Amino acid sequence: MIQRSHQPSLGILNTQKAGEKFQLLRVPPSEDLSHFIKHYWIIHWDLTGQEPHQQDVVPNPCANLVVQSRRTAFYGVSSTRHSHHLEGKGQVFGVKFRPGGFHPFANIAMDRLTDSSIGTMEILQVEPHMLEEQLLTAEEPEHKVQRMEELFRRVRPDNDESIERINAIVDEIHRNRDILRVKQLSDGFRMSPRSLQRLFKSYVGVSPKWVIRLYRLQNAAEMLEGPDHQDMLKLAMDMGYYDQSHFIRDFKAVIGKTPEVYVKERSS
Repeated sequence: MIQRSHQPSLGILNTQKAGEKFQLLRVPPSEDLSHFIKHYWIIHWDLTGQEPHQQDVVPNPCANLVVQSRRTAFYGVSSTRHSHHLEGKGQVFGVKFRPGGFHPFANIAMDRLTDSSIGTMEILQVEPHMLEEQLLTAEEPEHKVQRMEELFRRVRPDNDESIERINAIVDEIHRNRDILRVKQLSDGFRMSPRSLQRLFKSYVGVSPKWVIRLYRLQNAAEMLEGPDHQDMLKLAMDMGYYDQSHFIRDFKAVIGKTPEVYVKERSS
């Protein structure tokens, strides 16, 4: 069943303007692939006669298959905010894997793919231009997803219990805003900090410390959007930072602007 997204904030900045520039659909995977895949996503835009749109996207701990004209590939985790240039008319089809979910397909340490990519031939034995011809057409979304799942089922690996453990850890980081240190995670999941680091390096491509920082900075952005703007120094301390300048630098790296500019833009 196709689900029109009602949560565009999942990594997408300036959601009000974004909704005027493109349409986003998310489709859940079939049960037999849900161990690995979080959802499929399809973006359509028609900016004919309009100015191009630059869409900022904050990072997340997930690999993606992105099918787009002349840029189709599997992409590892992006460690910083990145932008997508939209102009004219077009669409992109994507597959977002669960944290750690792409590792069994790639069968390499995922830190080798951080801020990098791998070709579709190496995973699916399908040329990129073939995927573009099959998926970037006027077909119904259900047909796109069906074709994609046929390809994944041909190379589907066995389930991996480490993926479930990683997702439980990531969910806890997202849910529990009091988690500011890796030691809190290692204690809670009865793993040594070193084992936790190795697991994330191999399966996710970034450290658990990076994931904690990512979600806490997103939490900070949410707080700054509220009617009562936070005291910047107190907010930095609440996020686990010992100095305000470090907090501002990390906030800008992830969100794309300083907290002060972010608040001014939201207020206006």
